Amino acid sequence: MLSILPRESGEGGPSRAAGWWKGRRPQRISLDESDTSGQTPPPPRFAWSPSPAIAVEDAGAKAIVMIEMKSETRDGMRIDWDAPITMDDGVVLRADVFRPTAEGKHPVILSYGPYAKGLAFQEGYKGNWARLTKAAPEVLEGSSNKYQNWELVDPEKWVPDGYVCVRIDSRGAGRSPGTLDVWSPRETDDLYQCIEWAGTQPWSNGKVGINGISYYAMNQWTVGALKPPHLAALCIWEGSSDYYRELCRHGGILSDFLNSWHPRQVATVQHGVGTRGVKSVVTREPVAGPDTLPEAELAKNCADSPGEAKRRELHDDYYASRTAAFEKIEAPLLSAANWGGMGLHTRGNFEGFLRAGSKQKWLEVHGDTHFTHFYSSYGEALQKRFFGHFLKGEDTGWSRQPRVALNVRHPHEKFALRAENEWPLARTRWTKYYLQPDGLALTPQEPAAATTLSYETMGDGLTFRTPPMTESLEITGPVAARLFVSSATTDADIFLALRLFDPDGKEITFVGSNDPRVPIGLGWLRASQRKLDAKRSWPYRPWHTHDEE
Repeated sequence: MLSILPRESGEGGPSRAAGWWKGRRPQRISLDESDTSGQTPPPPRFAWSPSPAIAVEDAGAKAIVMIEMKSETRDGMRIDWDAPITMDDGVVLRADVFRPTAEGKHPVILSYGPYAKGLAFQEGYKGNWARLTKAAPEVLEGSSNKYQNWELVDPEKWVPDGYVCVRIDSRGAGRSPGTLDVWSPRETDDLYQCIEWAGTQPWSNGKVGINGISYYAMNQWTVGALKPPHLAALCIWEGSSDYYRELCRHGGILSDFLNSWHPRQVATVQHGVGTRGVKSVVTREPVAGPDTLPEAELAKNCADSPGEAKRRELHDDYYASRTAAFEKIEAPLLSAANWGGMGLHTRGNFEGFLRAGSKQKWLEVHGDTHFTHFYSSYGEALQKRFFGHFLKGEDTGWSRQPRVALNVRHPHEKFALRAENEWPLARTRWTKYYLQPDGLALTPQEPAAATTLSYETMGDGLTFRTPPMTESLEITGPVAARLFVSSATTDADIFLALRLFDPDGKEITFVGSNDPRVPIGLGWLRASQRKLDAKRSWPYRPWHTHDEE
């Protein structure tokens, strides 16, 4: 069943579903058809000077609170707390390094992001920790879980396998000073330098892989395009790849994500929150310190990312600079998508996989929450087979891994793992369904005549249903719709939902990455931004330029 859930043009995104139609004027919509539519590494970009023990601000630097690296051996690991990594402009980022106790050179699993390396998963995300351990209780096995960090691997499960885990607080976040500007080109350059630092340490075998969910996945696309010489593999787990289309403005419509996420998950651990914030349960040091800065200085040190997204309605250089040049990516990559994350990451994992220049690339798709399978036995084993192959040179079976692995979703959270060779599937039967004004049906037959249907934007929109299915139908791949719309307003935001109902008319929903009740699919578009890029559009996946109204 296809539901059309439109609204008058205005700011606010799909994440605010309950308020889509409040105070809106009626629109008319005319509905016709629906389409279902071995090279020598380049020289390093940066050089390093010895890392001092003092934290340094951005250019015009001033000395502030001293941070000394501390090292210890505990829980079967050598741990360096607050290891200094000096950037090309003098800013010193801080990293926690977990490595085997045995001497030698080891492969590196690295992450760089703003969530504070010292903030325990259980402390900062209590509800999600409870959901995770209920859905994947194996997380509790074989680890004290003292070093768990949101959306990152557990060192106690990776270091015993011979990996070094490096967690870096991004510039301006956690215990790293500087100006906080999420997903900025400056961050990408920092990440490049961190990779090269990790690849040249005495304990490193020179092969660095990046692994993590969401933020820690998204920045892999951009740094991958810079081709750091020591970057050997990318595991991009539920990470969007287009800053405009997937993060800031869905179909040109402002998403509320940044406006809610940034103050909740980033500003609370900005460097300088200091003693006003949380302390590490392991080191007892402030996770967003050691400095405690005035609120005015914190604001000065933080870019207004939510405000930029609101002010910049069309795609421009700002968004382009935060989106990868995918064709330049060469490192082997695993793109792991979630069927139910259509409000942020899903499109990015598929599009990034298709557009990446890597000759060795794989796609995996799963269900459940945003974090469950990253930590589950299934996900951990998948990641270790991937990294064992590319960072260690071991025969993990990865050479036999299908290029596309789909956990095909069935009602009531049942999944069947299936190997495929490509995406979209070559055997897809691209099928057109038409919206039937008479009876609000959805059928493969063209309507007898064109007509106009109207609805109140404060209401439930229009819902078109197929007849009851007499045999199984699988929908795997992109879905597109062509609508003919007129509106009493100067613009219109159109929302579509592809939904499933049981024989009794009760809707069947699925567990999404960030919502326990999601439909099969969602789509959205601001009518004034319907312009297509003919060269990049396919019948089943239109590409809107978003560069003019």
